[in-house]
Amino acid sequence: MPVLGRVAGLWRRLLQPLNRSVRTRFVTLALLPLVVGFPVLLLLLAGWGGAAFEELLVFKVRSDLAVAATYFERVQSDVGRSIEALASSEALADTRRQPRASSPDALLRERARSLGLDYLLLLDARQQVVAASLPASHGLRYPQPAVVLAASSGTQRATLDVFSPAQLAALSPQLQVRSHIELLATPGARPSRRNVSDNGLLLHAAAKVPGQPLVLVGGVLLNRNIEFIDRIRHLVYPQGSLPIRSRGSATLFLDDTRIATTVTYPRGGRAIGSRVSQEVSEQVLGRGQAWLNRARVIGDWYVSGYQPLLDSRGQRIGMLYVGFLEQPFVLAKWMALAVLFVLFAITMAAATWVSWRFARSVIAPVERLRQTMSAVAAGRLDARVGALPQQDELALLAAHFDALLARLESQNQAMLRWAGELDDKVAERTRELAAANHTLLSAQQQLFKSEKLAAIGQLAAGTAHEINNPVAVIQGNLELMQELLGEAAAPVLPEIRLMREQVQRIQLIVAKLLQYARPSEYAGDLQQVQPPEVFQDSLLLVGYQMNRGNIAVVKQWHSRATLLTNRFELQQILINLILNAIQAMPQGGVLTLSAHDASGSDGRPGLRLSVADNGSGIAEADMVRLFDPFFTSKHDGTGLGLWVCQGLAERSGGVIEAANQPQGGAVFSVWLPCEPALAAVGLAVL
Repeated sequence: MPVLGRVAGLWRRLLQPLNRSVRTRFVTLALLPLVVGFPVLLLLLAGWGGAAFEELLVFKVRSDLAVAATYFERVQSDVGRSIEALASSEALADTRRQPRASSPDALLRERARSLGLDYLLLLDARQQVVAASLPASHGLRYPQPAVVLAASSGTQRATLDVFSPAQLAALSPQLQVRSHIELLATPGARPSRRNVSDNGLLLHAAAKVPGQPLVLVGGVLLNRNIEFIDRIRHLVYPQGSLPIRSRGSATLFLDDTRIATTVTYPRGGRAIGSRVSQEVSEQVLGRGQAWLNRARVIGDWYVSGYQPLLDSRGQRIGMLYVGFLEQPFVLAKWMALAVLFVLFAITMAAATWVSWRFARSVIAPVERLRQTMSAVAAGRLDARVGALPQQDELALLAAHFDALLARLESQNQAMLRWAGELDDKVAERTRELAAANHTLLSAQQQLFKSEKLAAIGQLAAGTAHEINNPVAVIQGNLELMQELLGEAAAPVLPEIRLMREQVQRIQLIVAKLLQYARPSEYAGDLQQVQPPEVFQDSLLLVGYQMNRGNIAVVKQWHSRATLLTNRFELQQILINLILNAIQAMPQGGVLTLSAHDASGSDGRPGLRLSVADNGSGIAEADMVRLFDPFFTSKHDGTGLGLWVCQGLAERSGGVIEAANQPQGGAVFSVWLPCEPALAAVGLAVL
């Protein structure tokens, strides 16, 4: 506290000269921009400009990395399409039909050269080579079966994979030699005891030969593939795209080792075998995050972009890098800032001089005003400022001040009148503020509801993700069971088909849950739907529950109109309502399904679909919370069914309602427009 007191006292002493004289304040105002404002502006400009410049460089390297990644993906796709086209070509089919007239090996060698591939292999059902562009490959079993298995199932696939030295040698000794890279000491790299890198990074693809149990597979080794990395470099950084003293580079990494690069050593030669820094390796290879920042590359600082490369199993096996030399951009930044600093200095000096000139023209009239006010305070009501030499606001102020004494009484009356009007304005503004507060309260309530639904959507997305895993296992085992049983599966094919349909229905329901988590990523397809047909399909899917519950069905179709809606979403709504009705009649009962023409509240034509039961009905206390998420009156319920139905109905522009019937039981009604507003719901018409 004593220290704060001394600081406050010092501040008051510094302000005392300003408080005594207007002249001093005007002089201070004239000099303050030069003494204080100019250094502050310079510091702000340097900080903001430097940050903006760094963001611009990061943005550029991000776009450069996107260009390189797009080209890399296009090369993968081109390799896959080329192999698929060759597998389906008549030339390959002719060599199989007439091997004496045309050798398959010769065709594969010629096509491998024309496509720029290191090998082309034709594999049989046991994944053994029956024809090859490489010598001494017949009878070899392909070392990476994942891409072959995918092609055998009808899925053309192009991917990256790491081949061991033994696998490369089995394909071709030349490939093993190309993949052998001596590791070079690299400052800042992750500690390692390895001296060489013998593994090979291959881009390979496979495609099934139509009508035959054969698969065509081909690939290209990326180790020391100088032509490929140079194409990426020229595509991302063409001539003239960088400052004169800057240079761009591109690199392919296997793990953290450069296997193909345009980066060179100062003494010459490409930096193949050098390694990336430990910091970049941990972020890109360890955590799978792209690196967009400056990084040291063989002794120089580069603005760098790294992104991980994934193999066929989704494992991170390497990196794709592009970047450009930072120093020329830094020099350009400082030159631009220096020019701006000079311009600011000149501008601020000129502004200070002009301010001082204007300050002098203001001080004298203000002093006359002060003297006149002192005279009036002393009782000299005849004192006047008089005419001023300038014709500005101060002159107008002096004229008004001279007339002030003569008009004092009238001004006082006017002020009383204005006070009354001000009270009226305050009352009016108070009412407007109350209305605005009411509107704000409503908006806050709506925001709370939106945040609650967003949280529920995130929970639904997580749940849907966890369900997808066991469903995928079920589906895969069904396919494996049918394949292993073969003809022995014929007696149970209808049950297997039904199980597949139900698995697909589970996947569809999971997709609908994801619609509530990320609705902007989903858009259903609209089609003309006959409601009786959808009712009938829904009854088939719940037939087991109906038979077990001793439920009789009454159908009342009073409309032949069709709906333009998403058939699966409508079926999901009806199935939920039918299952609820069945559960409401544990001792059996009558389920009534009906369709009626009905107009909406806005007069649009539509249909009302109803599901009624003769159970115990809905408690009045539950009626208001019926469509709230997680509200349920069942012991084993989740409370999401009716909430999901309401969301699906609203997506189609409709509404869902519930009521108790006079004769007992409950009825749920879904009104849907015959033609929903497509732009409002974000759907597409088939």
